[in-house]
Amino acid sequence: MPQLPRTQWIPVGLIVLAALLDLVTPHHVTSAPLLMTAPVAAAPLFGVRGIIGVGLTAMVVHAFLTRLDGTFGWRASVANQITLAAVTALAVLIHRTLRRQDARARRAQHVAAVAQRAVLPRPPSRLGNLHIDARYVPAESEALIGGDLYVVQSTPYGIRVMVGDVRGKGLGAVSAVSADLGAFRYAADEAEDLPQLVTRLERALLREGGRRGGQQQEEGFTTALIAEFSLDLETVRLVNRGHPPPVLIDAQGRAVLLEASEEAPPLGMSDLGVWSSPVDSFPFPAGSTLLCYTDGVTESRDAAGGFYDPVSRLPLVLGGWARPGGRLAPGQILDMLIQDVRRHGGGRPQDDQAMLALHRARAGPGPAPPGSAAPAATPG
Repeated sequence: MPQLPRTQWIPVGLIVLAALLDLVTPHHVTSAPLLMTAPVAAAPLFGVRGIIGVGLTAMVVHAFLTRLDGTFGWRASVANQITLAAVTALAVLIHRTLRRQDARARRAQHVAAVAQRAVLPRPPSRLGNLHIDARYVPAESEALIGGDLYVVQSTPYGIRVMVGDVRGKGLGAVSAVSADLGAFRYAADEAEDLPQLVTRLERALLREGGRRGGQQQEEGFTTALIAEFSLDLETVRLVNRGHPPPVLIDAQGRAVLLEASEEAPPLGMSDLGVWSSPVDSFPFPAGSTLLCYTDGVTESRDAAGGFYDPVSRLPLVLGGWARPGGRLAPGQILDMLIQDVRRHGGGRPQDDQAMLALHRARAGPGPAPPGSAAPAATPG
C-alpha cells in the first residue's frame, strides 16, 4: 500500500481528532464542525475521488459517533450529515478552481521561461580556452525574468562580455534588457576598443530612452561591467559603470576584487554630464576564473544586516577545489555561490541575481574563437 505524503495526512488527522474529542466530551457536545473541516482541508491535497472519500468517511464517522452516544436524530444529526455532504461538494469545487489557477500559473511560467531564453539566452559554454557558464536567480520564483543581464560575444578584438542591471522591474525592465543586449551585440563587433564600445552603448541607450519617453527617458539607466579578454587570454580589460566589481579566483583558490581605478556612473546618464570610461587591465593567468554578478549577490543581507562579501566567502565556500587534481567547472562554482548567498540571506533571494563565470583552462591553445582571425586593434 503506497504511503501518503505528510500533508495528505491532515484530513485524516482531523477526522481522528474529531472522533477522539467526541469520545471524551459529554454526549451533548458534537465534533461535527471539526469533521466538516476535513473535506475542505483535502481540497488542495487530493483529487476529486480523494475528496469525496474523505467526505464520506467524515459522514460515516459522524453517524457512528452519534449512534454510540445515542444522540442520532432527524433534527441535529441529519442536518449535520447534509452539511457534511454540502461541504464535500464545495471542497470539490474549490479543488477544481485551484487546478485551473495552477494550470494558468504553469502556463504563465512557461511563457516567462521562453521569454527569458529569448531575451537572455545562455552564453556559449566555450570560446577557445575560455569556459563559460551563467545563472539567473529571480527574487520571485513566479517571475522568471527581470532586469539583470549578461552577454558573452566573440569579436575581432577578443572576447567581450557585459553584465548589467537595468533600473526598474517588470516588463519595462525586460524591454530595457532587450535594448541593452541588442546595443551591445552590435557595438561589440564594431568598436575598436572599450571606450568606443561604451560610447556607442551610451548613444544607443539614450536613443532607446528617447523613443520610450516618460520616466524611462528621465531616469532610465543601466549599471554595467564590460570586460574584454585579449586574444591570448593573458589579460582582461574592464570598464565599470556603477556596477559591483568582479572577483578573480586564481588557480590556488584565492579571491581578489578587481576594483575600478576611477568611479563612473551607470550607462544612460550622459545627459547629466560627461564622464570618461577608464579601462583597467588585470592579468588573467591560466587556471583563473573571473566571476561577475549583479548587486543581488553583494546586497544580500544576513540577520544582522551585513552584506554578502564574495572575497571573504568564496575561498571558504570553494574549499579545497584548488588542491592538486581538484577542479570545479564554472557552473559548479556558480551553484556553490548561489547556495552560500542563500544561506547568508536566510533562504529566499532578496533581489534578482545574475552571475557569470569565465574560466581560463590550464590546457594548451584550443580552437580560436570565431572572428579572432581578423586583425585586432589595440585598446587604449
